Amino acid sequence: MKLIDAGALVAIGALAVGAQETMPSADVVLAALKAGNARHVAKKYERPNQTAARQRELAGGQHPHCAILTCADSRVPPEIVFDQGLGDMFDVRVAGNVAGNDEFASLEYAAEHVHVPLIVVMGHQKCGAIEAAVNGGEAPGHLPVLIAAIRPAVERTKTQSGDKFDNATRANVENVVEQLRDDKPVLSELVAHGKLKIVGAIYSVDSGKVEWLPAK
Repeated sequence: MKLIDAGALVAIGALAVGAQETMPSADVVLAALKAGNARHVAKKYERPNQTAARQRELAGGQHPHCAILTCADSRVPPEIVFDQGLGDMFDVRVAGNVAGNDEFASLEYAAEHVHVPLIVVMGHQKCGAIEAAVNGGEAPGHLPVLIAAIRPAVERTKTQSGDKFDNATRANVENVVEQLRDDKPVLSELVAHGKLKIVGAIYSVDSGKVEWLPAK
């Protein structure tokens, strides 16, 4: 019951939008996301913070309780996966959930100026960008730049047993989590001072369940 209670605390917007808001801890936010994902898996949504009143509140400023770097894939909408609402999550979405300068800057803004206590890097099963990086070959336009960012995960896992796409997906998330934790001077300092937690996760498009990767 504690998990569900923690989820309800954040999901129903008990923390007011405004200058005097006290941001919940990373652990409380993580519990809320886990509870929300459980509702998504069960298809028992609460659909919090989706009212006209909530929209009006947010016109005065945003205070999301977490940031998420995830894939642009249409099957992985964070607010639905975690049963959250308007203003609850600071979304950064890019194919392959990789982190370039724009993604770093966006997450630095979320952590330094919006003061989110938690960043989630979430990959997903059956990711087209991962499959392209694993399969190799020619890619048109700007795709080679994206694929190059994923290649280290492919190289790292090519001798591992098991599904090569799942292995690369996991390794890619782990690599990006480490990149963010090492980001100087902003994110690394916040992590070092206990003001920010960065975690990795994998979403299953088959089951709807989020697997949380072990913290290092």
